[in-house]
Amino acid sequence: MHSQNNVMPGLGARYSPAHIRATWGGTGSVEDASRAFGFSRAKGYDLVRRGEFPCRVLRIGRSTRVVTASLLRVLDSGEPEYGGTNDPDAAPA
Repeated sequence: MHSQNNVMPGLGARYSPAHIRATWGGTGSVEDASRAFGFSRAKGYDLVRRGEFPCRVLRIGRSTRVVTASLLRVLDSGEPEYGGTNDPDAAPA
């Protein structure tokens, strides 16, 4: 995953896996998850819209939430969980 090095001081700790584990519930905002990956809120929502966000996203009514466990797996492994598809049961091409 791409990481942004020019983050404001203190933001890195706020979006570290340890801090996320300690403070987030079962889901988090797209904005916070995007920052954890090192990209902007706008880029995060663009990836969600295209079905390319690197971890599992839930649509709950008019809300969009990121599954915390999925986010942490991707941050730990560096590999997206869904290779550009919204269908986790889709066979690889």
